[in-house]
Amino acid sequence: MTAAPWWVRPGLDIDDAGRLRIVGRDAEALVREHGTPLFVYDRTRFAENARRLQAALAGTGSPFLVRFAIKANPAPEVLEVFRRLGPPGSPESVGIDACSPGEVERAIACGWQPDEISYTGTNVSERDLDVLLAHGVHLNLDAISQIERYGRRAPGTAIGVRLDPGTGAGYHEHLEYSGARPTKFGIAIDRLADAVAAARRHRLTIDTVHFHAGSGWLAEGLPDFERALERAVVAVESLRAAGHPVSEVNVGGGLGMPAREEERAVDLDAYAAVLARHLGSLGVTIACEPGDLLSKDAAILLAEVVTVERRRGVTFVGLDIGWNVNISYFVYRFAQELVVCRTAAAPRTETVTVAGHINEAGDIFAEDYPMAPVEEGDIVATLNAGGYLQAMSMTHCLRPMGSALFFDR
Repeated sequence: MTAAPWWVRPGLDIDDAGRLRIVGRDAEALVREHGTPLFVYDRTRFAENARRLQAALAGTGSPFLVRFAIKANPAPEVLEVFRRLGPPGSPESVGIDACSPGEVERAIACGWQPDEISYTGTNVSERDLDVLLAHGVHLNLDAISQIERYGRRAPGTAIGVRLDPGTGAGYHEHLEYSGARPTKFGIAIDRLADAVAAARRHRLTIDTVHFHAGSGWLAEGLPDFERALERAVVAVESLRAAGHPVSEVNVGGGLGMPAREEERAVDLDAYAAVLARHLGSLGVTIACEPGDLLSKDAAILLAEVVTVERRRGVTFVGLDIGWNVNISYFVYRFAQELVVCRTAAAPRTETVTVAGHINEAGDIFAEDYPMAPVEEGDIVATLNAGGYLQAMSMTHCLRPMGSALFFDR
């Protein structure tokens, strides 16, 4: 008996005829009815992912908060799932991490209270503050000039500070948000005294330390994340010594989701244990704000094969979608798994380059990629399409952004 592909799970499987199904529905049949590009969501998966993370954190015995990075997928149909996981303030609830005024307003419109929303933006403008202060959400500020700007507008209130820990973790080195090179994000630890002085000038209380190590990191990135966490502990101790009652450490998001069989997911129990080991004795609430971890594997993106052709020794498989709806490889260089819907478990005997229909050379989804035999007219599913795809879609070249279907199990 042939083993099932690594990605098979409840809600994403293969029927007896070898065809791909999502939430019990034939993937190709959905395209024939609704067209392409087509995002197909398994809404139950969002809840399952949140519960797995919450269970790991609860096992440490430390107080914790899970917030969803709304930029990963702000669709109201997705946010509805997170909102109904638990009432505000309950251990089952999921809050919101926002990075723009628009995200704050979307969260409030979808039922979140302002005190459930944590705002961590960069280069915050006066226009941003007009909206953020009107709603009363908590802000983590990532520059001393931002502390000054905020302080002039809201003296005597509480803020968080976003650190540049000087070390990071990422899917690859370009997705590490901190390291040897200066970064646009955060206040370096050697400038914390300047941040404290700015806060003092405006009678601001610093109650949160925030950092974000990077994007998409997997199991091998946990030691790198831990090094950044150690720097945050130093910052907490320094701020408390300066009289600031730090009560929350927000460790950001960035936990990735495997895209290929050889990639290993972060062990959530090991992740939680690292957090507890460094933060448990501080008596703080441990907050995290993942996007990909909660959303990425909750959808597939369906497209039609319109070209199969050899070019200078390379087989190109051309799809009727472009990077305008699937920016994952074009921008982030995340690997992706592609599945031929009519032969989902077939041996991957071909080596191909999969390309899109945007008129730019970089519109590529996979290179030197092992794939099952494919023909023009086939429907191909891109897995891990639930986060940072539809949310980042655009009409470049006046190509359509596609539609979406949302199903529950």
